Amino acid sequence: MIANRKLSFGIKTVQQRTTYEEILRIWKEADSIPSIEHAWLFDHLMPLGSDFPSPLGGDTTGPCLEGWSLLAAYAAVTKRMRLGLMVTSNTYRHPAMLANIGATVDIISGGRMDFGIGAGWNDTEHHAYRFPLYAPGERIRRLGEACEIIKRMWTETAPSFEGTYYQINDAYCEPKPMQKPHPPFVIGGAGEKLTLRIVAQYATIWNFVGSIESFQWKGALLDKYCTAIGRDPQTIQRSIQVLVNPTALEETRSQLHSYIQAGATHLILSLLAPYPEGIVQRLDEEIVRPLKTAFES
Repeated sequence: MIANRKLSFGIKTVQQRTTYEEILRIWKEADSIPSIEHAWLFDHLMPLGSDFPSPLGGDTTGPCLEGWSLLAAYAAVTKRMRLGLMVTSNTYRHPAMLANIGATVDIISGGRMDFGIGAGWNDTEHHAYRFPLYAPGERIRRLGEACEIIKRMWTETAPSFEGTYYQINDAYCEPKPMQKPHPPFVIGGAGEKLTLRIVAQYATIWNFVGSIESFQWKGALLDKYCTAIGRDPQTIQRSIQVLVNPTALEETRSQLHSYIQAGATHLILSLLAPYPEGIVQRLDEEIVRPLKTAFES
């Protein structure tokens, strides 16, 4: 067993088929429990389907609250937790607009925002809203340019940038985010040729969804990419998400235990509505505290 490892636990409330008030109840409960260090929403414009978190079809009808608007609202009424979207789809907003949105949310939160971003993937949403869904390679290269633009807009007075896909000219972003030099980048994705190189260059947190074996393999590859650019791989937290079954929390705890042994330290407990009363307190008592005892002592 691997001990003396600092773990960071958070919740994720996907805002489909639920209400503003119901998610707010969960976030306020989480904000009152010190061991819950971060909270997340997703960036989708319609429900993902009955078989969430799999992207393989299902019913996409029903309510789905927009992520950045909701995040700004919860940033104003929480006090302690870090917060973000896991993760923003780069294809839904121009990066210059996203830089301004993110800066504003960081200010509203008092400097608690973690900036989640990914290349984008949801074919149903892109088709419905007529957003261009570029080929995978182009999507990932666009993600890299977007990260560069956003970083510059958060750290430079009025940057310009001439990329293959995006261009800005004297692009002011004022006021800047509260966090200096800028909010942490949380990059989701696992593409071996392009995405992990972008993670190595920009991310403070790398979020992965998949098997433990794949997590270990891709984590080792990320280490190599970090070393190649002179970055210490240990400066990037390894993040995973698990879907909580409220009727069998021991299964969730066992799954997280295995990921922690494989190197994960940033751990997200994903909740689906309807949310049981006291669910975050139960997560703390039945999952978080036992795992912290096992790995941090």
